[in-house]
Amino acid sequence: MTTTAIRVLIAKPGLDGHDRGAKVIARALRDAGMEVIYTGLRQTPEMIAEAALQEDVDVVGLSILSGAHMALVPRIRQELDANGLSDISIIVGGIIPDDDVSALSEMGVAAVFGPGTSTENIVTRIRELIGARQA
Repeated sequence: MTTTAIRVLIAKPGLDGHDRGAKVIARALRDAGMEVIYTGLRQTPEMIAEAALQEDVDVVGLSILSGAHMALVPRIRQELDANGLSDISIIVGGIIPDDDVSALSEMGVAAVFGPGTSTENIVTRIRELIGARQA
């Protein structure tokens, strides 16, 4: 029985120009055996959804440091759904106030990771998400 690698799209939506954290996460996921597609800076929700569709990913990881997560995440979820990708899990990392975590969860975000989260925790959560979907 062969297993396919988990495919993760890492995106930087909006105008935030800081991508060091996204690159660290991308490398950690790759080192954990996942296939990682990094879209680069200043991605629109439409660009992220199109990349997710074209790359056939399992998870979309959003790195948001700008504070625009409450505006960007619903638009990205809407674009994914419009492209028939409602089964793709969204995870968010960055500067996310505690008060916004539950609202993001209600929007369908599977996990929120703040500064200082270990890469091992992120890898484990992604594997749990994919394992639950396959079960």
